[in-house]
Amino acid sequence: MRPSTDRMITRVKSIYLYIKEKGTVTTSELVDEFGITQRTIQRDLNVLEYNHLVHSPSRGKWTATKKKVKVS
Repeated sequence: MRPSTDRMITRVKSIYLYIKEKGTVTTSELVDEFGITQRTIQRDLNVLEYNHLVHSPSRGKWTATKKKVKVS
């Protein structure tokens, strides 16, 4: 796997675990926590949402779904 792909997978996993731990978070909170652009956070959230791991109950807020997932 390419190093950039590895970084992206690690970042997406970290974002998912952060949301799961905190409950509901805002996009701005994720930008501050991870120190990356809002656009990058949005792309990562889109990946998580596409895989039914997070959803947005209201604009700009995110929460983890109840989907069972094994994080390694």
